[in-house]
Amino acid sequence: MIHEVTITVLPGEELDAGLIKQKAADTLSGNHARCTAADIKHITVNKKSLDARRGRLKIHLRLTVYLNEEPPTANSIPALRAFVPLGEHPRSRPAHLGQPSPEPPTVLIVGCGPAGLFAALRLLESGIKPVIVERGKRTPERKRDIAAIGRGGAVPRDSNYCFGEGGAGTFSDGKLYSRSNKRGNIRRVLETLCCFGADESILIDAHPHIGSDRLPAIISAMTDKICALGGEIHFETRCTGFIVEHGKLRGIHTSAGILRSGALILAAGHSAPDIYRLLAETAPDVVEPKPFAVGVRIEHPRTVIDAIQYHGTGRLPGAEKKLALPAAEYRLTAQVEGRGVYSFCMCPGGVIVPSASAPDEVVVNGMSAAGRNSRWSNAAIVVEVRPEDAAGNGLLSGLAFREELERTAYRKANAAVNAVTNTTVDAIAPDCGGHRIFGQKAPAQRLIDFLGCRLSVDLPPSSYAPGLVSSRLDQWLPPFIARRLQSAFPEFEKKMRGFICPDALLIAPETRTSTPVRITRNPETFESTVITGLFPAGEGSGYAGGIVSSALDGENAAEAIIARGVV
Repeated sequence: MIHEVTITVLPGEELDAGLIKQKAADTLSGNHARCTAADIKHITVNKKSLDARRGRLKIHLRLTVYLNEEPPTANSIPALRAFVPLGEHPRSRPAHLGQPSPEPPTVLIVGCGPAGLFAALRLLESGIKPVIVERGKRTPERKRDIAAIGRGGAVPRDSNYCFGEGGAGTFSDGKLYSRSNKRGNIRRVLETLCCFGADESILIDAHPHIGSDRLPAIISAMTDKICALGGEIHFETRCTGFIVEHGKLRGIHTSAGILRSGALILAAGHSAPDIYRLLAETAPDVVEPKPFAVGVRIEHPRTVIDAIQYHGTGRLPGAEKKLALPAAEYRLTAQVEGRGVYSFCMCPGGVIVPSASAPDEVVVNGMSAAGRNSRWSNAAIVVEVRPEDAAGNGLLSGLAFREELERTAYRKANAAVNAVTNTTVDAIAPDCGGHRIFGQKAPAQRLIDFLGCRLSVDLPPSSYAPGLVSSRLDQWLPPFIARRLQSAFPEFEKKMRGFICPDALLIAPETRTSTPVRITRNPETFESTVITGLFPAGEGSGYAGGIVSSALDGENAAEAIIARGVV
């Protein structure tokens, strides 16, 4: 018989197979399924979660227990059959599809992020040829551009942390947990990532992540497979316009020429304002404003967060050895003056990175490697922004609000540098529209000074490579955001004693939590309500938030095309 049980062990005990088998047997016996450890033929761990509540560290394991029978030997991952030949990965199945026929139907995809990649894989399963247009570069070239940004160089508009192979997800924490269970089969997405090189721990961890050091190779393996199966990916190619005739999509203009198709999956990501403007010019009703959130990144020494979350525990009970605990996570929320203020994209043992997509703006984001072993932990702390907060700019009001805040941050940081050095940087970036090379120094303020409304006379060490400048964030952040942040932090302190401390550092601004614009679509068909043949998908279209939900949204758009025979 097969049983599902949950057991609880102490940190370190999850590696003791004998103990786990005995606890599973005890649990089953307590549930009236009398058995001994010897009756258990196999155990599969389905989920592992760390519980640090109530002052005691515990690990919960959700198990499938095979009682007096062997587990099935056949692999049960049909989603992977088309992509991974037998023997390439221990979880793979033989391919049942070859390359598309000599003249297969074609679907265009704008954007090579999670939504675009998973949509392409799903189309290939059905013999449809995906043609992806990606404005950025492949990962090796993109890495060089990102490294230059960290050394103080200007931000190339089409090759940065937001644009390029894999989209913004390639150089991120690689978080894979999602609350969007209704979107589709989350495990299918995780298993597909495993087949392209992700560690199988993502299949059982309660909060799985891949890590910024491992994601690039996984993404490259996916794009290589898409091309090997007959798909096309056009890197360093911008979408510059939409060809629409009598309300029907006929193709797109690109920086390399025209591409024709009656179906387009638009998965351009949340950092492509030109796409929204092109759409609004083509058909104004195709876009609408939506709520989003902006705020700051807060960074603590990792030891501070670990001590708070693990209650100062560093040793096994009754033992001298250190606990092998991961960097601690947290999730904080508060309601202030009718708006949500909350943590987002928490990166334990991570770093803060420059995430601007233009040379005259400053944006910060967080990421961490697979080991989550940096000296710091950070998270976005953001405030809900509603369309009426940016009234007067029409359908793209939120976009204008976001861009102005990012440019304000650039100006404030530049002014602070010039005030200290009494100089102005005169070098011009040849590939950045003639903008001065100021780099990506970001404005920052100690949390205690933000709450006390004063300039920080000095700043603590930080993971942010381009460098920081002291700035009065409390003065130039929009008042309704600054005021709510100042009210929320004391509430967070009540939940995590020690959260407000001298080394807690705010870096601004965090603006790319989600898009301020939604591309309207039919919730059943995933097709635009205005342009036939246009299928908005992923974060940039306003229907997803993160790698998993974007991947599922891309798959759903592809399946809608397949089901309707649009091409």
